[in-house]
Amino acid sequence: MLIKKLTDALGLPGYEKEIRDVIKSELEGYVDSLATDRLGNLIAVKNGGAPGRHIALCAHMDEVGLCINAIDKDGYLKFDTWGVDARVLYSKPVLVGKDKIPGVIGAAPIHLLPPERRTEAVPADRLYIDIGAKNKEDAEKYVKLGDFASFASEYVEFGEYKIKAKALDDRVGCAAIIEALKSDCKNKVTGIFTTQEEVGLRGAAVAANRVDADLVIVIEGTVCADTAGEDERRVTTQGLGPVVSFADRTSLYPKKYVESMIQCAKAGGIPYQVKRGAVGGTDAGRFHTAKGGTPCIGLAAPCRYIHSPVSVIDRRDYENLVKLTIQYIAAGME
Repeated sequence: MLIKKLTDALGLPGYEKEIRDVIKSELEGYVDSLATDRLGNLIAVKNGGAPGRHIALCAHMDEVGLCINAIDKDGYLKFDTWGVDARVLYSKPVLVGKDKIPGVIGAAPIHLLPPERRTEAVPADRLYIDIGAKNKEDAEKYVKLGDFASFASEYVEFGEYKIKAKALDDRVGCAAIIEALKSDCKNKVTGIFTTQEEVGLRGAAVAANRVDADLVIVIEGTVCADTAGEDERRVTTQGLGPVVSFADRTSLYPKKYVESMIQCAKAGGIPYQVKRGAVGGTDAGRFHTAKGGTPCIGLAAPCRYIHSPVSVIDRRDYENLVKLTIQYIAAGME
């Protein structure tokens, strides 16, 4: 499955080459041009043959993870977090650097902690990565400062429709764009696969000043808290369809485009839901203010346990996300 291929690939912010190469191989022969800019964004253009609106589809390639910032005398690796809450880190297996050195995130055993610290979440500065090194000199044979560490998490299908994997934010968006670019669309469509979104929408800041489009559809894996005891925070619900957003922390989506997306879903009999809350941020935060301004729409698949090693989506939401994207760009609707 395409999502498995994409989530198996690594791509920390600034180190997106592996995932970029996978996407390029998927698109070769389906688009008219493929180009990589100086910040590593991948731009795929499908010219189409019919006159009409030029629509760009945007998803980010990078995933959350860790960056090694120190190696202590005993060979343990200290790290900075890139888009990760320290509460999800303890005991997780990781792969370090381009050689994918296996390691595990550890901390002092709870038995050795004073009582007042046993109930608190372990902060990142008290965690370390154990790669089995004998000492600092041994660890330095395999790891250097600035190396990334990604979660070692396998793609798993479970239940009737669920998919568990790392980096579903935003490999689900990348997959949807790939499927759309492979479709028989007559209008001009540009796929934009950005870098460094998880550390401040940096790739999008460059791509937004390069691509001229009439409309940008930013496709994401978005927050989903439809779990036990979370009724008041159910901004999205799995199984109800792709999410249409009206706003987030970085941008407001023009009402006419939001309504046109909803009308497109209704016309095609595609289930959808409207995001109940303006939480999170996306690459639209850069595109809508670049140059003379570009209108944006936000589409997403609800993703449980986002920014963790075990994010989960519903396959039906992804399939309907692809259908809605293809139908919308084919219609060239305003």
